[in-house]
Amino acid sequence: MQIIGVSGLPGSGKSLVSDMAIERGAIMVSMGDIVREEAKKRGEDSKETAKNLRKEFGEFIISELTIKKIKKLIDEGNDKPIIIDGIRSHHEVDMFKENFDNFMVLSIFTNPTLRFERLKKRMREDDSTEYSEFKKRDYSELNFGIGNVISLSDKIIINESDMESYKEKINEFLEEIDL
Repeated sequence: MQIIGVSGLPGSGKSLVSDMAIERGAIMVSMGDIVREEAKKRGEDSKETAKNLRKEFGEFIISELTIKKIKKLIDEGNDKPIIIDGIRSHHEVDMFKENFDNFMVLSIFTNPTLRFERLKKRMREDDSTEYSEFKKRDYSELNFGIGNVISLSDKIIINESDMESYKEKINEFLEEIDL
């Protein structure tokens, strides 16, 4: 079974990769959703929860919870490819590689100006319409190690043109991995 970790800075286009893989039969496990679910239980925002979880249970708690969720899917008989959305550190990549033989990383790269415009339109809980807040979030992600993940990826897709071209690149990747 193929397990693909998808990484990229906020607004790069990771969600479309997951959506298109799901259309082809994959299952998606979102590390961000795991944090958001826990935040809801705690009555905190997701940034605060991510920090608190790491303080309480260690730096790799989100990847540990993700691995636990994937192993449960496998134990339940799932043999579909799994997409992990939201990998942010090379330590997480190492953990996934230790736990899953057929693991690879796909990163999506988009320049900051385009990503900021996309996030202003998307407006999820952790998105901002202030460029200074957007940059602060980028630096936080980069300090966590996402730049290392992107630079050491098995495959990188550049998402800086029109939607059709981007979808074509995603389709080419999914075909390369027989999904």
